[in-house]
Amino acid sequence: MGIISALFPKTANTIEAQQAPQVINDRFASFTGLTTTPVNRDSALSVPAIARCHALITGVIGSMELQLESKTTHQYLPRPLWMEQPSKSQSRAVTIALTVSDLMMYGQSFWQVTEVFADDGRPARFEWVENKRVGAVLNDIGTFVDYYTVNSYPVPNDGLGSLVTFQSLGDSGILRRGAQTIQAAIDIEKAASIAASTPMPSGILRNNGSDLGEGEVQGILAAWKTARNNRSTAFLSAQLEYQATAFSPKDMMYQDAQQTLALQCARMCNVPAQYLSADFTGNSMTYQNVQDERRQFVDLTLMPYIEAISSRLSMDDITPRTQYVEFDFSGFLRTDPMERLNVIEKMLSLELITLEQAKEMENLSPNGSN
Repeated sequence: MGIISALFPKTANTIEAQQAPQVINDRFASFTGLTTTPVNRDSALSVPAIARCHALITGVIGSMELQLESKTTHQYLPRPLWMEQPSKSQSRAVTIALTVSDLMMYGQSFWQVTEVFADDGRPARFEWVENKRVGAVLNDIGTFVDYYTVNSYPVPNDGLGSLVTFQSLGDSGILRRGAQTIQAAIDIEKAASIAASTPMPSGILRNNGSDLGEGEVQGILAAWKTARNNRSTAFLSAQLEYQATAFSPKDMMYQDAQQTLALQCARMCNVPAQYLSADFTGNSMTYQNVQDERRQFVDLTLMPYIEAISSRLSMDDITPRTQYVEFDFSGFLRTDPMERLNVIEKMLSLELITLEQAKEMENLSPNGSN
């Protein structure tokens, strides 16, 4: 770290937790200039199944609030301002959604520290940094990051201007590991679009009579195309014969291919297929198993992203060691009203909670409060 240390000397109150992240898989190759991802984000999101998975994962996690808790008592603590709004330029939900999106697409995400607290030097504000703006200079053997660059300029490893690195749980992102599946889905979408814009399969007009001049041929072709586009019925004389040279969309089975690739995209993004209407089994959903499905969705699909973000924000350079950050997904998992009331009633009878606390649990204003 000789170069970066000379550029940005350490301060006396520097709190170190994560300075040089280890290089995991090929995730750093997406922005170090060595290689690029086979498929870019915009192309991937042009696939409806990918867009649906992306919207589900980023939307649900982005809507969750951040909570600060004590490690010893597990009580909620007053939240610093950055937990309400990490960036001054956008809402918390947008910042978190962008962070999750980067983790999903690239396997990593970055926040840049824009303000620090004067008393301990911990971050007070951040800005989300687009993945492609970040570069990394690795050590001599390519196993750890020596220092980062933003817009090709070196940034310090700690304090004001430094980067907070969010790393997914051992995943290089779908743009790399799912490139073939995504490209196949893109190709099918393009093929289906071309087929939809073409009135009928491509073909040739065979002249069985005397040879025609170039002008006559062009006139016949133009009249054929106009008739097919405007009336879906065309007229040919006895000397002309139409021969199709391409399969029809039905023959090509585009719909079956799209459905199969939607299922593959759901598997790749670890999203239940029924959330994409890509489940061939036709499972029916009732209120009770919807609740179970949501719990499973959180545990198996969302939790890797939730843990990647909350565990990083709980590290000592951001949050004191006696505290930790977690997402509040109780609203997403909210149970049936009668079930909640039965639980509250039981807790009241056992004197585990007070009436005021019971009202707070149901978002009812306690007596004497607004």
